Amino acid sequence: MFDFKYYTPTKVMFGKNAEDKVAQLIQEFGGKKVLIHYGGGSVIRSGLMQKVTDQLDKAGIPYVKLGGAVPNPRLSLVYEGIELCKKEGIDFLLAVGGGSAIDSAKAIGYGVMNDGDVWDLYDYKKQAKASMPLGVILTLAATGSEMSDSSVITKEEGLVKRGYSSDYGRPKFAILNPDLTMTLPDYQTACGCTDIMMHTMERYFTNGGNMELTDSMAEALLRTVKEQAKILVKDPNNYEARAEVMWAGSLSHNGLTGCGNDGGDWMTHKLEHELGGLYDVAHGAGLAAIWGSWARYVYKDCLPRFKRYAINVMGVPATGSDEEIALKGIEAMEDFYREINMPTNLKELGVNATDEDLALMAHKCAVGVNGAKGSAKLLHEEDMLAIYKMSRKD
Repeated sequence: MFDFKYYTPTKVMFGKNAEDKVAQLIQEFGGKKVLIHYGGGSVIRSGLMQKVTDQLDKAGIPYVKLGGAVPNPRLSLVYEGIELCKKEGIDFLLAVGGGSAIDSAKAIGYGVMNDGDVWDLYDYKKQAKASMPLGVILTLAATGSEMSDSSVITKEEGLVKRGYSSDYGRPKFAILNPDLTMTLPDYQTACGCTDIMMHTMERYFTNGGNMELTDSMAEALLRTVKEQAKILVKDPNNYEARAEVMWAGSLSHNGLTGCGNDGGDWMTHKLEHELGGLYDVAHGAGLAAIWGSWARYVYKDCLPRFKRYAINVMGVPATGSDEEIALKGIEAMEDFYREINMPTNLKELGVNATDEDLALMAHKCAVGVNGAKGSAKLLHEEDMLAIYKMSRKD
């Protein structure tokens, strides 16, 4: 077990009508003028935006709205938000939506409070010294950005997708009402469940330090999301299942399931970032399409973890060799993806990647991780290319 820091300053308001407390929370954290940042029209069509602005009006809190956050949120909108905040004298950010709106808002907060180009943070050229305070009303359980230190932004020039992590970016509060996720398309719900599980799986498959309590909590979270995801395929309006998934999403990416290890592997995410940057695919679906190929490429170097995962999460009988058990666990995970209508390779994802595309993604991924990364197995550019080729399923 390694030493660790666990820091989760976000105040969570969970349950039905939790969004009714938004004005009170903004005032509690010192907000005087707010930028409401959101994605598309669903927040408006559902009536949530009206509910939020009515409360701010009643509390006498002025606000400006900026929509347009999309999956794989764009740097150009971040620049627009930075200029809008400076022009309007904004001192508090409110993200209403899923991970895209939250990540975009985090980047805006960095851009306002730090000199120079905000992209320099995501390009690993400098570190943030501050950020604007941020609150969240979550409408999609997936990224865990509502409690995490992370955000991911796509730069249109060169289609470069990069993540940046800093405790300055952690939201001051997160409003989690499972009812707000009821209108999601089934595909987005499944993508969200996949992303939630992957945030813990990235921390779980490691060769660097483990803690029994952390492992047990991680396995319980993974089993819970797996079972609730299957329920939501058949019963999308099941409140209890959506509540379990929503809370799991927050816990999966706030650091809890990685306490005591080396920080995790994270190469499935890094590989998907290039896939999402080039093809603009849904993040969760991209993760599912890549994971099986990554797992088969690295499992021999992390065999005890893959065996434990197979038995404790996927329910594989503990009979046969360690390698046989590990492979059955990988197969069971892919079967689960199919059960919730997620892809297990690039072909099923709808991506017809050329050899040149795969080589480009592998090169960009290697550049993005400064040459090599991975805890289950250290991956270099040639390894990344091999995994992309495996995932194509020629």
